[in-house]
Amino acid sequence: MDRVKVILNPYAGRGKGAQTEQRILRALDAAGVLFDLARTSGAGQATALACHARQAGYRVVVAAGGDGTVSEVVNGLAQATPPGEVVGPPGVLSIGNGNDFAAMAGCPQRVDAAAQAIAAGRTRRVDLGQVEWQSGARVQRCYFDNNVGIGFEGQVNLESHKIKRLRGVPLYLVAVFRALRHYAPAHVELRRESETGEQHSLAQKVLMIAIGNSRRSGGGFYTTPHAELDDGLLDMGIVEAIPVWRIVTLLPKVMRGTHASDPAIRLVRFRRVAIPCAQPLPVHVDGELVSEDAERLLIAVLPGRLEVIV
Repeated sequence: MDRVKVILNPYAGRGKGAQTEQRILRALDAAGVLFDLARTSGAGQATALACHARQAGYRVVVAAGGDGTVSEVVNGLAQATPPGEVVGPPGVLSIGNGNDFAAMAGCPQRVDAAAQAIAAGRTRRVDLGQVEWQSGARVQRCYFDNNVGIGFEGQVNLESHKIKRLRGVPLYLVAVFRALRHYAPAHVELRRESETGEQHSLAQKVLMIAIGNSRRSGGGFYTTPHAELDDGLLDMGIVEAIPVWRIVTLLPKVMRGTHASDPAIRLVRFRRVAIPCAQPLPVHVDGELVSEDAERLLIAVLPGRLEVIV
């Protein structure tokens, strides 16, 4: 096979990336993968490295990290891909806290198995999401492979980055309870295009809005339990403004994905949605906070635009 570019985030999984580096190198060598390694040193660097790698002729770029690293690599590949063409394929070595996209896409979770998958080069096509947000006069946009969280979920993400000693589900559970102390529901307006092309509007006070390309986020929360990576649609979970005690009772349901019938939650599918916010809201994209004060969002699906090694 051709040489691949491996982009390693040493800080992934609260430093697990650095601790796992030698095991990753041995696994890639054992699988017969020829590779060049680059390490990131800060947020956003994996995007630049992936873009440069593709421009330099690397067909496969491997993200060694968590959901944030995978998302950055996907964004870098997308930047180097002409409009309308398929993005990828990235390979994934899952060493983060959640690894939600890799698990839902079917990427092997063990490092040695993932290295073998990269050597084999088998891929699948999935959908890609695009999100644009405005804060003041500044408008930014990026792609996402797994999910976008708006409002309370964005606040949970912000809190999770302040917690240094936990990983996985325990990390996000603690972040949830911390977020409860700082976040108040907000009024939003939704204008979405459904799977049939119909236009729908909704205006109400909400706790949070979860956008899912896949079913899972936060390392074990099935917030959009019916989402499929390759159905040409995005799923949205809208949680109305509810008291703290109701949030606590909902958590076990969300972790099992059994909350669809709860009256406080509305689950819908869409092709694109516009969300003007009456007050600035925190937003995360694939587990990384992108704004603490978004005033407007536009989110759309790009069907079948991402190819990933599985």
